[in-house]
Amino acid sequence: MRAARIGILGLGTVGCGTVNVLRRNGEEIARRAGRAIRVIQASVRDLSKTRACPVDDIALIQDPVEIVSNPDIDVVVELIGGYHPARELVLQAIVARKHVVTANKAMIAVHGNEIFTAAQEQGVTVAFEAAVGGGIPIIKAIREGLSGNCIEWLAGIINGTGNFILTEMRDKGRAFDEVLADAQRLGYAEADPRLDIEGIDAAHKLTILASIAFGIPLQFDKAYTEGITEITLADVMYAEELGYRIKHLGIARRADGGVELRVHPTLIPQRRLIANVDGIMNAVLVKGDALGPTLYYGAGAGAEPTASAIVADLVDVVRTLTTDPTNRVPHLAFQPDALSDVHILPMAEVETSYYLRMNALDRPGVLAEVAQLLANFNISIEAVIQKEPAEGEDRVPLIMLTHRVVEKNMNSALEKIEALDSIGGKVIRLRLEHLHSDWK
Repeated sequence: MRAARIGILGLGTVGCGTVNVLRRNGEEIARRAGRAIRVIQASVRDLSKTRACPVDDIALIQDPVEIVSNPDIDVVVELIGGYHPARELVLQAIVARKHVVTANKAMIAVHGNEIFTAAQEQGVTVAFEAAVGGGIPIIKAIREGLSGNCIEWLAGIINGTGNFILTEMRDKGRAFDEVLADAQRLGYAEADPRLDIEGIDAAHKLTILASIAFGIPLQFDKAYTEGITEITLADVMYAEELGYRIKHLGIARRADGGVELRVHPTLIPQRRLIANVDGIMNAVLVKGDALGPTLYYGAGAGAEPTASAIVADLVDVVRTLTTDPTNRVPHLAFQPDALSDVHILPMAEVETSYYLRMNALDRPGVLAEVAQLLANFNISIEAVIQKEPAEGEDRVPLIMLTHRVVEKNMNSALEKIEALDSIGGKVIRLRLEHLHSDWK
């Protein structure tokens, strides 16, 4: 049987990683796929640039349209990233009845509904395992391995840059700005790091995970997104003192009235396995009704970890080249006509616990005053830390953990608390989740 012929759009770090894995493990991959897989063409910006992979038998071109229109290409691997021109190129490949493999979480999260509909009409597959969690096979696990379960919730550390920053702050007592500069120097963060530190990258990935977990359309625009730029070293240390760690989590959860879809800094008990995922590593905790909680851990980025997922998708796609399109695994786990347009809850309707830090006057009655305002909105306190004032200061840090409450009630309570003369400035508020196996 002839080899499957691959065209790659973008031969950068991940593209070269894919070429290297295919060459190194070619024999084993062919045994799994049923035929050899060969990259025959790749688009690059600079034809003279030195590559991190052998390109002697790969035709390098500058116009990616040549690849998506090349009749000799069976599968297009899209590694350009971003929304445009990636979307247009993928749609052109689909119209040309080519299968597509992509690592582009932004494109899938925002344009995936359109792309998958086009692929369904043309009878081709769009595979996207590498779009979430780097080399962790989390999409296949949820879409296929857990298909006998009703997924109740998932929570993931799905951005390595943010996790590296929070880990360094905790372990080495370094400030956010200092660690961010280090992450950029080490290549973990881009020169413009906003996608990572403001939670947009994680929201792209969470949107995809929620869709395949709950059988809902991709709805990136409804994901609540909050970054880590306001996290201070003081908050990291107070969380440790209380037995928690701060992680930048993506959380998707079935709830009364709809589905929660949210990315934000979250306190997690130190004893939870996911609280001990450090550095640039990723992890996703998934709770199914039959299996219970399972944790998927591994490298969330990098040339060969990401290439591992891309090649796995290539193997799956090559296996289906002669398969009836109606018998393939659905793109979003559920049959296209069975997706449910479930309501995505606004953040104000989400129920969670909270960490609160405020700057309070060091005088009798202030704690009671704050506690009463919280009680007025049915918010009960779980733990309190009140520090001694620094020399010459009349205000002290007052830290509280609350029990679960609907966010709109907390918003109203904080508005009243911040208006008190005894409280200086804005109350720092972080959400807290225990991630119990019986969390419903």
